[in-house]
Amino acid sequence: MSEIINKIYRNNTFIYKVFLFLLTTVAIVYLFPKGGQFKYDFTKGKPWQYANLQAPFDFAIQKTPEEIVIEKKNIETNAKKYFQYDISVPSDVNKAFKNRIDFIKPSEFFTKAEISELKKVGEKVILGVYSVGFLEVASESRVSKKDEIIALIKDNEVQDVLFKNLLTSKNVLAIININLGKEPYSLGQKQILNLLASIIKPNVSYDKEFTDKIIENDISHISYTKGKVTSEELIILKGDIVEGRKLAILNSLKSEFDSKVWSDSNYNWIVFGYTILVSLALLMLLLFLHKYRIEIFENNNKVTFIFFNVFAMIFIQTLVIKYNSDYLYIVPLSILPIILKAFFDARLGLFAHVLTVLLLGYIVPNSFEFIYLHIIAGIVTILTVSELYKRANLFISVAQITLIYMITYFAFSIIKEGNASQINWDYFMLFAANGLLSFLSIILIYIYEKVFGLVSDVTLLELSNTNTKLLRDLNEKAPGTFQHSMQVANLAEAAANEIGANSMLVRTGALYHDVGKMLNPMYFIENQSTGVNPHNDLSPRDSSKIITDHVIKGVELAKKYNLPDRIIDFIRTHHGTTSTYYFYKKEQELNPDTIVNIKNFQYPGPIPFSKETAILMMCDAAEAASKSIKTPTAQTISNLIDKIIDKQMADNQFLNSDITFREIKVIKKVIKKKLINIYHLRVEYPE
Repeated sequence: MSEIINKIYRNNTFIYKVFLFLLTTVAIVYLFPKGGQFKYDFTKGKPWQYANLQAPFDFAIQKTPEEIVIEKKNIETNAKKYFQYDISVPSDVNKAFKNRIDFIKPSEFFTKAEISELKKVGEKVILGVYSVGFLEVASESRVSKKDEIIALIKDNEVQDVLFKNLLTSKNVLAIININLGKEPYSLGQKQILNLLASIIKPNVSYDKEFTDKIIENDISHISYTKGKVTSEELIILKGDIVEGRKLAILNSLKSEFDSKVWSDSNYNWIVFGYTILVSLALLMLLLFLHKYRIEIFENNNKVTFIFFNVFAMIFIQTLVIKYNSDYLYIVPLSILPIILKAFFDARLGLFAHVLTVLLLGYIVPNSFEFIYLHIIAGIVTILTVSELYKRANLFISVAQITLIYMITYFAFSIIKEGNASQINWDYFMLFAANGLLSFLSIILIYIYEKVFGLVSDVTLLELSNTNTKLLRDLNEKAPGTFQHSMQVANLAEAAANEIGANSMLVRTGALYHDVGKMLNPMYFIENQSTGVNPHNDLSPRDSSKIITDHVIKGVELAKKYNLPDRIIDFIRTHHGTTSTYYFYKKEQELNPDTIVNIKNFQYPGPIPFSKETAILMMCDAAEAASKSIKTPTAQTISNLIDKIIDKQMADNQFLNSDITFREIKVIKKVIKKKLINIYHLRVEYPE
């Protein structure tokens, strides 16, 4: 049992990666829709690239969503409007009129005959108004065309009438005036006019609820098919253009095929297929890390970070697709390469982005268009996003990415439609929103720095400030070392810019690479201002131990001040596994009869494992050695630099640093130029 536990303990990093791999695979497969994939890939307006296709079974031709929408809209537009005729209103108005007219008694103003005549006029007007119906003001705008036929519901019976036959307030007033006769009106006529105007009220109103119910009923009876294809019927010939009825049939076949493939019996097979595809993609990512980014592969924290970001992008995209696929392009997938480039490098960022987009290609509509758009956008992201600590850079980069999205989508649209008239301009708004959401990468980078302990260019900028506590202490306790570090930082930054390495990272690493010297500053020649060398009182081996220990003490000091691992890497590797050759030779001179083991005079290592750490090793050695030249000339400096860097190459110090001979040659050239400028001869001033 203890042996098994020991094996697990020894292989815990490998076991963790296996667990992380399986967990991520299961999570991604769980997110994927479990329908089958149609075996033919086709695009509207493109030729059919496969053999002649015949129907494998009987199926109906489905109407497109656009056709369904148009049909529903036509039903809503052409639907007959229903109006309610309130039969209680005429009787109420008649009753009110009779009561009011009965109050008028014969007098010096009205004779009995005049009252009787006015009563007949009023009854005639009321009968005329309500014979068809008096429409309320709020319902007058419900019908746009006056000649339209509407349905009038009267006493539970429906009859079709012309909308213009319904009376409005203006019509009612005209009827009253016609029946009263010509003006000027007598006192009795005026009184009957006021009376009718006050008691006559509308009795016809628009019945929205009933109209909507009829429309819903008509919509529910819409046919979603427009024909049928029988088994063995020829659908399309090889080379035919996919459009019109052929496109509709192919879409219907695809939909029918998906529904037939998807069943409980083959669920496990579909899940198994997705598992293989997702596993392959994640395995390629792990193999890439193992082969080209071994320092990341061996760090489980960084591997977890990469897998988490890949899963997060897939998770967000699948949520949007399930909610509404119309918002497919609002998800800012370019955040992934931005973040990975900020913490690692461009190559890893692009590789992970491409794998993520390929995985999403299984679940998105128009997969080729989606994959092409996002891969092009990812490439532009990698090429444009740099130096995130400069705020303007991210704004410019996001603007370029958004523009690329729009241009690429525009090209796809005119290819599919044949012209620009059918372009969905809403997508351009989605791309703009996508660009705005990409700025979330700044917030995410800050959060990831705290959660995963990583470091970005923004943090490097803060660390490179010479007013930080550790650099201030270095300047006070070991001013010579501080000046040396500043010179090395300038050399390394210039060299990194020339070969396209991370200049901010190498500059920051150079500033801190010798912080271990401030614990014993006087044992390093650049800090010996009195001319007294304490090494004269020590043995060569003890002197070598003090010199080489500045690496280990520097690492301890850096951890005490919570410097990121990426900076500590520069402290650990800036001497690699080279030796303190001066003390080694001195030991040989003192003990000529003894074989001196050079390993006792070597730095602990490891050797540089990135371009940036390799640059620092070259610049550090070159700057320090240049101080030993008594009469610096261009030729002596050039020879010295060649000698030092060639020796480092001969000692295999750059085997793991992914740097080429051409890049080393460029770095040599930069170092020589900078040092020659530093040591150039000045004009001798007269006394």
